[in-house]
Amino acid sequence: MNCGTCTAICPAAEFYDYDPRKICDIVQRENEEEIDNLLRNDGIWYCGQCMSCKTRCPRGNVPGLLITVLRKISQELGYFTESTKGIQQFALAKAVGSNIKEIGYCVHPDRVDHELHPEQGPIWKWYKENIEDIAPKLGANYHGDGPGALRTIRKETMEEVNKIFEITGGDELLNKIKTYAKNKTGIKDDDELFRRVYTGQTE
Repeated sequence: MNCGTCTAICPAAEFYDYDPRKICDIVQRENEEEIDNLLRNDGIWYCGQCMSCKTRCPRGNVPGLLITVLRKISQELGYFTESTKGIQQFALAKAVGSNIKEIGYCVHPDRVDHELHPEQGPIWKWYKENIEDIAPKLGANYHGDGPGALRTIRKETMEEVNKIFEITGGDELLNKIKTYAKNKTGIKDDDELFRRVYTGQTE
């Protein structure tokens, strides 16, 4: 149909050189050279996975899921290391991956360094310094037992989360991302590589 509704509604397309309609078109044409190029450049990493494309497509297509598949292939083959946005997968794998496996949260105030996020201004630092007083006022259960945001995740649940990573290949993928990034940059220390990737200094 090629109507372009997905691109028109896409928040990423408004700010980046990103066109989900064109990506779908390339994949549908089965041009291996163009697909190979997609796997190696920044384009597939601009998608925010909001799935606005799914809600608006007259045919019920989901370009966002197609992007997910392309990303996975890029990670499996190590092609993600060839683009500026792609190499950032290492930082995400190290930070978000380890957070999920160790404490059960993608992002947690205890693990966010406010100095790495100047866009937050002074509020984030203030929040972290006063979190024990502020969190309950916002309905959070900071390091508490039972339900609520920021609660401590039970040991049994964490064991189950880690088993899911093991069985589904999540651990293997995280290790592949780390290995490919280290091989590409020549930086063997995890923390140094994280800092360089995060600050865009991998060249």
